[in-house]
Amino acid sequence: MRDFIAGLPKAELHLHIEGTLEPELKFELAARNGLELPYASVEQMRAAYTFDSLPSFLEIYYEGMRVLRTEPDFYDLAMAYLTKAAEQNVRYAEIFFDPQAHTSRGVPFDVVIRGLRRALLDADTRLGVRAQLIMCFLRDFQAEYAMATLLESLPYKEWIAGVGLDSDEKGNPPRKFAVVYERARQEGYLLTMHCDIDQDDTVEHIRQAIEEIGVDRIDHGVNVIADLRLVEAVLERGLGLTCCPISNGHVSDGMKAEDIRKLMDLGVRVTVNSDDPAYFSGYVQENLEALQGALRLTRDELADLERNAFEIAWLPRHLKDAYLAEIDAYVAAEQPR
Repeated sequence: MRDFIAGLPKAELHLHIEGTLEPELKFELAARNGLELPYASVEQMRAAYTFDSLPSFLEIYYEGMRVLRTEPDFYDLAMAYLTKAAEQNVRYAEIFFDPQAHTSRGVPFDVVIRGLRRALLDADTRLGVRAQLIMCFLRDFQAEYAMATLLESLPYKEWIAGVGLDSDEKGNPPRKFAVVYERARQEGYLLTMHCDIDQDDTVEHIRQAIEEIGVDRIDHGVNVIADLRLVEAVLERGLGLTCCPISNGHVSDGMKAEDIRKLMDLGVRVTVNSDDPAYFSGYVQENLEALQGALRLTRDELADLERNAFEIAWLPRHLKDAYLAEIDAYVAAEQPR
């Protein structure tokens, strides 16, 4: 089954590029930029990656970003992920980036996006991996700062597929950013939003995301299973969920595998993604393996998860169909004889 997963054409739709900053690259960038890290070795740094909640993770996550200073830093960060993605047969990725995490410490927006954009172009030609960027707002900052970031992004609009919302959800509901999201929609951006696992008022936040914001899909969102009326709304609107099993287990009481199974059985377009793989020790291959092991998923069910991903991807229909054809051909070729 591991070999089948390895060869399966994949789409990754929930991946924070800053969350792919592996310790080895972090040390390399720190040396490049003349910075000292509070760890003596890669092993010591990895040992510090212990967290049991979203806030405890975010504290380490944001601390690690300070090594990212220049356009080549962001290029190297993205190319490292895209190289790994190619190795795992990820054919297409939609990549979150957090400009406010950088502009708030003095790194210009232009530096961030140009480095990322150049890596995406090179990955397409050199690695055969197509990717797009999704600009996330940090929900624990003011909505006014999100609006300013949205306006700053407009000269680069052709490089950005849509907007998202991440960071600490406590006390920061979707409706806090309603005006920002409405302007983003007017500018032609597609809309997604984190509804993290087991947060305060999580079901109400999912309702706001669907009914008040009108998102095009939901990141995480597994807690929707607690309200079948909202599940019906997800189904009626054809919304997908970008689930991240391994990271669920780090910030909650488990991978939420049984909830994911229930959503699959109800026909919700569930997908499997890696979230922040450098911190949670699992890229998309490992996430699929973990979920398959927990639920004893069949080959057809695994293929359906990837079909879901390409169906809800922000791609034109002809490209979706081409990727879906790749999956069909792969599954047909891998049928046991």
